[in-house]
Amino acid sequence: MEYKQIQPPAYLKNHIRYFWTLESNDLSIPTRSFRTVAEGSPGLIFQSPEKGPMYQFGKELPHIFLYGQSTRHAEIHFGGAFSTIGICFYPNALKTIFGFDADELTDTCTSVDLLAREDGYLLSTQLVEAGSSPKQIELLSQYLFFKLRKNNRHEDQSMQFAISSIIQSKGSVPLQDLQKHLQISERSFERKFKQYVGVTPKLFSRISRFQASLNELRIGLHTKLTDVAYENDYADQSHFIRSFKEFAGCSPLQYQKQLMQSVENFYERTK
Repeated sequence: MEYKQIQPPAYLKNHIRYFWTLESNDLSIPTRSFRTVAEGSPGLIFQSPEKGPMYQFGKELPHIFLYGQSTRHAEIHFGGAFSTIGICFYPNALKTIFGFDADELTDTCTSVDLLAREDGYLLSTQLVEAGSSPKQIELLSQYLFFKLRKNNRHEDQSMQFAISSIIQSKGSVPLQDLQKHLQISERSFERKFKQYVGVTPKLFSRISRFQASLNELRIGLHTKLTDVAYENDYADQSHFIRSFKEFAGCSPLQYQKQLMQSVENFYERTK
């Protein structure tokens, strides 16, 4: 199994964190199971049709789909051989690129082909014909840039400020302080944030705190879970473990054992 992370073109760098590819030609394994975690960002996944479909909750997924914010872990199943391209967007990309409210896709997904057809793109067919991953990424970038120019009226600096403040503070910035800074009522702040991000500011703060702790485990910053809990303002180690299980589907120790199989926010389940 080979994983690569690719930086987006300059004209999309404010909207896409990175592209990624994941490939395997191992036909000796009939099915591979991957678990996604709550990552605080929407995304897009394309699976080459000739490599077979993807499944979630026993349901076949579109070959190319857009997914929203995840509030919990989930599982995706592939065949032994697969060729997948993914995009990790910034949190408000569904609004800024596609123009619809982000909470419409929270914990669910939609076919990108259906969206692209409205704009005259036969995206799956064009991606298959493109052949190589670099050409497919270039084609996806061109389509997303087209959508971005079409929907650029949906940029909102106040929401970008709120998102950045929460992420940079690892989810610990007081939400009342943000609300006062933006001179907006609590109810309006929550409603607008859900439109741009897909979840409430409070839940996004919890996911951002989880993501900060996940990254510390990934890079081996601390040797003790108590240190990770303390660094990220959890009440204690038990609180940290409960939150981690909620968003990752396993304990921190179980996650650490599977790091060799782990793609960022997308790890292969092992027995």
